[in-house]
Amino acid sequence: MWDQLSSKQRCRIVGSIAGALCDRSDELIQACASPQRTDPVETITSELLPLCAALKFLGKRGAKILAPRRLGMSNRPAWLLGVHSVVRRVPLGTVLVLGTWNYPLLLPGVQLAQAIAAGNRVRLKPAVGAERASQILVECFHAGGVPEDQLVLLDSDTSAAVHAISEGVDLIVLTGAAETGRKVLESAAPMLSASIMELSGCDAVIVLPGADEQRLIAALRFGLSFNASATCIGPRRLMVQSADHDTAVERLKPVLADMPPAIVHPAARQGVADLVAQALAAGAVDCLGRYDHTQLREQGVMSPLLLDHVTADHAIASADVFAPVLSVIRVDDIDHAVHLVNECPYRLAASVFGPASEATRVAERLNVGTVTVNDLIAPTADPRLPFGGRGQSGFGVTRGPEGLLAMTAAKVISRRRGPVAPHLRPRAESDQEMLHGALHAMHGGGVRKRLAGLRRIVRSVKKT
Repeated sequence: MWDQLSSKQRCRIVGSIAGALCDRSDELIQACASPQRTDPVETITSELLPLCAALKFLGKRGAKILAPRRLGMSNRPAWLLGVHSVVRRVPLGTVLVLGTWNYPLLLPGVQLAQAIAAGNRVRLKPAVGAERASQILVECFHAGGVPEDQLVLLDSDTSAAVHAISEGVDLIVLTGAAETGRKVLESAAPMLSASIMELSGCDAVIVLPGADEQRLIAALRFGLSFNASATCIGPRRLMVQSADHDTAVERLKPVLADMPPAIVHPAARQGVADLVAQALAAGAVDCLGRYDHTQLREQGVMSPLLLDHVTADHAIASADVFAPVLSVIRVDDIDHAVHLVNECPYRLAASVFGPASEATRVAERLNVGTVTVNDLIAPTADPRLPFGGRGQSGFGVTRGPEGLLAMTAAKVISRRRGPVAPHLRPRAESDQEMLHGALHAMHGGGVRKRLAGLRRIVRSVKKT
């Protein structure tokens, strides 16, 4: 059985699946084509390359990450003389992966790879529209040596997920919207199924004085255009201090005005249109004058939208927007920007642009899952890094060593050697005095208190 293979054997098989993906890369690129994914290069760079890197990472490092942790004499409490323990990582059982439509290969692919490498049975429920890509993905795992009953592809209809959860699974891994996360958690509650929620974002870009202006603008253009801006860690809020505000907006205008329209996913169109309408009614300004709400609602066509004069109390400043919308927010200072990021209900990721040392100090103050300094999105594809959010952006992590361990449970085996087992002998009259003295001798605050504890031990021995 798969879970009876050694972790080294399982990880080696999972690592080899990268070759199967390469063999069918043309099919996968075609299967990922959509109104949001019109450029094959995006499938290669955002899905196939990082997914294959993650598989190779598991093949090389997975067994070491999953290796037992043995605990001997070092730092062992005195009363556990003769006890040797080992902490093993064991499979959870059945893992249900609920896939997403915007990155149908990378996100579910890494999740099911880690679950399988850990020895679990996996059920993959693809997103609607990602059926063909998910089918090829699963077939590649089977071709690489994963048994067909170990990885099963479910129907894309919501009922398939509901049925799987009701039957009982040991872990649910969801990539999706916060509202979807609430529904999944509600369904999982009666079964007490564990879950990892990788949910939406409303990512901020904080601009510090001295930031490289060209790098900033190029990054924002990339973030708003990549995958038609249907990216959970795309730039949504640009936080600029008043002294730099006008210059930043003027520099951005011609760059964003030159960008072609995008097709917003049908599931996001009405929500985006409502949020933009509310922002404009509340005083926000369409800097480019290209926004057409009718075209967005009826056809899903949307040119990049640069909204100025957005304030923190506007709904769009704390909403998960899956469209090329960038809201400019004036901040009094960096403390103000940090406050706005940390108070936002969505705290998946953020970016800081500025001198490296200062930007890093700001990054350390942000209560989000991932911070990139002088860059956007791309560094998160590193297979060595975990990924997860805070607040309504979810909980738990996938990817990296932490993501692999999240697919396991800790199992402890302790063995006592030798004849010493003081807790098994009958209680003696002097036990309280001796143990109380031992408590103070080992843990008392200061030398005097520890010596006093030793004296209590001596008195108890004399009484005995």
